[in-house]
Amino acid sequence: MKPMGPIRWRRLAAGIMLPALATLLAANPAPGAETGDEAGTIQIARLHYDGGGDWYCDPSSLSNWLELLRTRVHLPAAEHDKTVTLDSEDLYKYPFLYMSGHGRVALSDREAGQLRRYLDAGGFLYADDNYGMDHSFRAMVAQVFPDEKLVPVPAGHPIYHCWYDLPGLPKIHRHDGEPAQGFGVFRHGRLVLFYSYSSDIGDGLEDPDVHGDPPAVREAAAQMAVNIMMYALTHP
Repeated sequence: MKPMGPIRWRRLAAGIMLPALATLLAANPAPGAETGDEAGTIQIARLHYDGGGDWYCDPSSLSNWLELLRTRVHLPAAEHDKTVTLDSEDLYKYPFLYMSGHGRVALSDREAGQLRRYLDAGGFLYADDNYGMDHSFRAMVAQVFPDEKLVPVPAGHPIYHCWYDLPGLPKIHRHDGEPAQGFGVFRHGRLVLFYSYSSDIGDGLEDPDVHGDPPAVREAAAQMAVNIMMYALTHP
């Protein structure tokens, strides 16, 4: 799954763009950048939701993801993720939200409205089913966007090709044996929500001794995670 010829021009463009982005972030922290010792850094905010699901699962995955951004893409990424709720006054500091879990997701109508406004204002949500949240997550999407559908994101979509050239969403853990599937919500032509089902990218990003995944599987998860963030950064 190494980067291939057809996307070399994208990587060349990114090589020009990203140092400029790093300089800009250092001088003028973005709306999603932290203040203090993490000023000007790219951050991942984990969504703390209600309903009983383990929103805190895969605790090492996000810090490892941020390390990938620093070492592979040379972005000024933070050392550790943050945690936010939808009613947090800090929500709009973080343009990239991540959510995962094995169980039930539940939002109040007020929280659903806040998430809809956040995404329509330019935020991005990546949801990774860790085996068990699919039913309630789909209900959550219908609550947040009653006039939109969670639709398949085809293999040709840029999210699979914007840094690494991938054939589609990788399969990290077996579970019920269903194929890995990527879904999304598009608002006015913009992908505002990406959902990985039957894949488990977060598990693949965990420390190596957590699941004992072989290097090739971990690398597939790493490449997809880099692509997701690069897509979110370059397709506002």
